[in-house]
Amino acid sequence: MSQTSQGSDRGHLLTEQANPASEALDQLPTADLVQLFCENDLEPQRAVAGAAPALTAAVDAIAVRLANGGRLFYLGAGTSGRLGVLDAAECPPTFCSSPELVQGVLAGGAAALLRSSEGLEDLFDAGPADLNARGFGPADALVGIAAGGTTPYVLGGLSHAVEIGALAIAMACVPADQAPMPCAIDIRLLTGPELLTGSTRLKAGTATKMALNILSTGVMVRLGKVHGNRMVDVAVTNSKLEDRALRILRDLAGVERARGGELLAEAGGSVKLALLMALGDLDAHRAATHLATTGPALRTALAALPPS
Repeated sequence: MSQTSQGSDRGHLLTEQANPASEALDQLPTADLVQLFCENDLEPQRAVAGAAPALTAAVDAIAVRLANGGRLFYLGAGTSGRLGVLDAAECPPTFCSSPELVQGVLAGGAAALLRSSEGLEDLFDAGPADLNARGFGPADALVGIAAGGTTPYVLGGLSHAVEIGALAIAMACVPADQAPMPCAIDIRLLTGPELLTGSTRLKAGTATKMALNILSTGVMVRLGKVHGNRMVDVAVTNSKLEDRALRILRDLAGVERARGGELLAEAGGSVKLALLMALGDLDAHRAATHLATTGPALRTALAALPPS
């Protein structure tokens, strides 16, 4: 495959087509313009719902990789890449996961977060090179994100993942027959033409953010980092998160705030460990030993406690 695709006609792509509903966008009264956006922004929800089977398969497949020591990489350029970096960056504070567990790889690196470097997306070989620089290997999972499905940077990364036996997952906002992508799981978020023709930071970007929310949260649920609907592996790094942790202890273990603070301190800030201590009447060492034996899911650890 060539390293660039400059000059190719992408007019057939769903994301590049003109939306008849916004032909007079520049002439609309502001209230009508806003209403039109509100109506069109229902499409990302429908698109994500339509991709539910592929998202389900992706969550389960990624969770297996991570449970066996692999990592999850998001790869993209422009808006798609920035959304991947955002989702990866939010995993450590939400799930107390290692920053290496979920990584966002953006064409152009950190500088491209603040200043557009869209020309770099045309480099097919740059995708594999950036992954290799992170030590990407066969045990890992890759989600290649490209709204139009034709980004050489992303296609290069996905091709590399397939070649080495890593889990390759494609995410795009065009039908597969318009832009095939090398992958084992193909997530297509069909949001339709944008109100501002070709501006995939709009509906396509919204749908991508929603899909990434589902992927990362679903994977962390499968990895035992959630109990019920509570983030029991939340990193207690500021007053807001400390308050959340204390409320989790109160709601799930009936622990008052003062005692909750003591348990958190004894547990080294681990909400999950503090919960196990409270519910199992264990000290920190015994709770940690028990959790290490049963695995990361609090529900499994609680079920394995000896009868009181």
